[in-house]
Formats: sequence, structure tokens, C-alpha cells
Amino acid sequence: MSTELDIVGLGMCTLDVLLRLKDMPSWQHGTRIDEFRIDGGGPVGTAMVASARLGAKVGFIGTAGNDESAEIKLRSMIDAGIDLSRLVRRPYPDDQVIIVHVHSETGERVFSGVGNIQRQPLRIDELDKDYITSAKYLHLDGFHYESALQSAKWMREAGKKVVLDGHKTSGSVGQHIRNLLEYVDVLISGSGFAKGLTGISDIREAGKRILDMGPNIFVQTEGEDGSWTITADKAFHTPAFKVDVIDTTGAGDVFHGAYIVGLLKGWNLQKVAIFSTAVSAIECTKLGGRVGIPTYDEVMDFLNERGIRNFD
Repeated sequence: MSTELDIVGLGMCTLDVLLRLKDMPSWQHGTRIDEFRIDGGGPVGTAMVASARLGAKVGFIGTAGNDESAEIKLRSMIDAGIDLSRLVRRPYPDDQVIIVHVHSETGERVFSGVGNIQRQPLRIDELDKDYITSAKYLHLDGFHYESALQSAKWMREAGKKVVLDGHKTSGSVGQHIRNLLEYVDVLISGSGFAKGLTGISDIREAGKRILDMGPNIFVQTEGEDGSWTITADKAFHTPAFKVDVIDTTGAGDVFHGAYIVGLLKGWNLQKVAIFSTAVSAIECTKLGGRVGIPTYDEVMDFLNERGIRNFD
């Protein structure tokens, strides 16, 4: 595969075991499971599947074990045409495995990690600098931190762009994410991130403070409340689309993947946000973070049905 890529993702790729249920089990009582699925997951892993399904040329860098769990988590990446030539295999069963309990009525989730998910992070000497900097965009989630930081520095030196998944948080933002911000061009976070990073409750004011830390674009997603975009010269809200939500797993991740595709197309930020919101909405209509990711044409049909046209 050519190394002339649109996007390289470096980060977490998990196997998600999803259980959709109304009540959580306890040691005293079992519960009925309404739906079960095994799917690939992880912030960058899922974002890259979204980007690839939407038409981007994508490579992924991360780690995988030597068992069937590893094969399953990589399957949808392979099916999407993602280049895994720089993926590093570890000589033990995959430890990036997540049990996801999904509430049957709301689609909200509770995550449980299996084993030591940080057992052996990707090392800097396992990276291919030329491969990484061949891409227009590098997407990170903070996993494999030392390698992520070095890769971000390489992209900055090469004049390329870095996108960071800031995650959803109800507390303070970790130092490793703060350290990355200097080298980040586009920061897309989940709810609570701006306040957790700056201590400021007002999203506009917090966004301005974040721009002083490095990024040129800051986006915070708020689930059914849509998203906020903050740049040096504008701040705007993008509402969410109303859909029948089955599972919100991966909703933020696919938003990231779609957002990078929108930037690659050269759209204005309002259009990029609408496109990303549509992709995220469609993904929420099925159980699993990757199984519901639409193709580009499916997104255009979704938007056309809602009277939103003239994207291309």
C-alpha cells in the first residue's frame, strides 16, 4: 500500500464486548440481556474506521496481541481498507479488551477494562517517522503516550496537522494530555473537558483559554445537546440530529474521524460540524462503536432527507 496517506491514527484499538440490558447484574441476582455484540473499539481505532468508510486513505499504528481477540478487533479495520503495516504485535493475548454495559432505554454505557491495558505501550523505537509524516493528519487519543508525543513533534516539524481526542471527563485533565496540547492543531473533546482543563465553566471562555495552549480549533461534543466549536474569530453551536438511539458507544470517536474527513475536503467549520454530527447520529442507531458507521453516500442521504444539501 502507498504510504501517501490522508490520516495516520496512533492510539488505542480495543475489542469491545457489548451487552445491552435494562438492569445491571449483581452477585445476588442475574439479569436479562436484550442484545449482545462483539465489535472493534477504542478512540483512535474507531475514528480511523470512520474516516476510512467515509473515503479517506488511512493507516493505523498501535499494538495487538497474538490471539483471536486481536484478530476480531482488527477485522473491521481490515475490512475498511486501513493500512496496518506499522501495527506492532505483542507475544501474548490481547489486553485491550473492554466489557461495555449499554442501557437498553438510554443508550448510555458503563465500561470495564480487562487485564492491564497499559502493559506494554508502543515504544518510540517501534515508530516509522517517514510513514507518520507522510500523512496530512495525525490523530491521537493520548494512549501510547511517549510515542504519541514524539509523533506529534515530528508532525509539527514537517508542517503537518495533529488532531487530539480530549475525551469526556468530570474531573481534571491529566498532565499527559496537557503536554500534548502544544503540538495539537485540532482538539476535539467530550463533555466536561474544557472545564476540567481550564477550571472555567463557560464554554466560550474556556475555549479561548484552550486556544492559548496550542490548538487552532477546539470542539466539545455534548451528546444530544450537540457540539460547540471555538476558534480565534468565531464560536458557534451545532445541534444534534434526533434519531432512535440504541447505543452511544463510539459516538464521539466517529465524530473525530468524520471531522478530519471534513477538514480534508476543505469545508468550512460549520459544514464540518454538521457532517460529523450526522455521522455520529447514524452510528448511534446500532449496538457497537463501529458496526453502525455509515459510508459517505449514506451520510449524504441522511442529510438530504433533512433538507441539508450542497455539501460537495
